[in-house]
Amino acid sequence: MNIADKVVIITGASSGIGLATARLLARHGAKVALAARSRDKLSQLAAELPDSFAVPTDMRSVEDIRNMTERVLRHFGTIDVLINCAGRGYDAPIEQIDVAKYRDLFELDVVGPLIAMQLMIPIMREQGGGTIVNISSGTSLMYLPNMSAYSSVKRALNSITLTAREELAKDNIVVSVVYPYITLTDFDKNMFGVEDGDFEQSAAVDANLPPPDSAEYVAARILQVIETEEPEQFAHDWMRNLPR
Repeated sequence: MNIADKVVIITGASSGIGLATARLLARHGAKVALAARSRDKLSQLAAELPDSFAVPTDMRSVEDIRNMTERVLRHFGTIDVLINCAGRGYDAPIEQIDVAKYRDLFELDVVGPLIAMQLMIPIMREQGGGTIVNISSGTSLMYLPNMSAYSSVKRALNSITLTAREELAKDNIVVSVVYPYITLTDFDKNMFGVEDGDFEQSAAVDANLPPPDSAEYVAARILQVIETEEPEQFAHDWMRNLPR
């Protein structure tokens, strides 16, 4: 898909990968609908990006997601692309995972994207096609200590994504998943369970892995998968060979 003049909903657009993606797609001529909980940040971003539309949304709320869909459709008249980028992490050993927090994590990282997909699919089908991109995590390809909660919900999202791709191919709806590597955002600061400082930095050092990526680098990968319509987009080629 050529992104120019396409209407793109980006959840989690107020910061990190979502913010970088909104800016990149706007530079390429997309009309971006910006969804996140932070009304003030969205308003500032909407003022910066031409043809953008801010829709404050809590992706844990069915009512909010439905309202987001209806408002974007009324404003632009169509929805061509959905990018499910909103999410949160959880850093804790299995025996210390708080079940209430895990349920909240599942609602945001899996159920929210699923509901958004369910609302977008009929719209895209009626207009003859569309694109859905779900942002997963490289941790869903690994078995990292303390990452079981986060990895497990992203694995669920992977399965939903790739199964939807098979189901919706007949409707010309392309569904893809992106696996970011460690990324320099505020993601670690917003994690459940973090007690030992900066997860992203320490993980890169402790595992002797390559340095973290910028949010802009991941945004470029998201744009690439929209354009190529590949099923999976890995932040780095070496991630393709990780056990699954």
